[in-house]
Amino acid sequence: DDPKGPLFRTIGRGTGKLTRTPLPQANAYAMIQRRAACAEIETNIGNHTFRATGITAYLKNGGTLEKAAAMANHSSTRTTQLYDRRHDEMSLDEIERIVI
Repeated sequence: DDPKGPLFRTIGRGTGKLTRTPLPQANAYAMIQRRAACAEIETNIGNHTFRATGITAYLKNGGTLEKAAAMANHSSTRTTQLYDRRHDEMSLDEIERIVI
């Protein structure tokens, strides 16, 4: 309902409903850590993991670096490139070379 609003929001006191107030960064990080632990995710994960995942998925699906930078509110595409994880993926052929 609010695409321009913050992803992580506070809950209104006594209402139990989400507000438009952004959750403080430390609280968002703690929430992500708790949920990752409950899901038994052992990989380091944090707030910027979501940004990197979104930017990478967008670029893998044909998006442009310039538009990704605009969506991420980066003033430079060089910053956006830091979140591009496409180069981190290995193909099955590459893994088989290691095993064989």
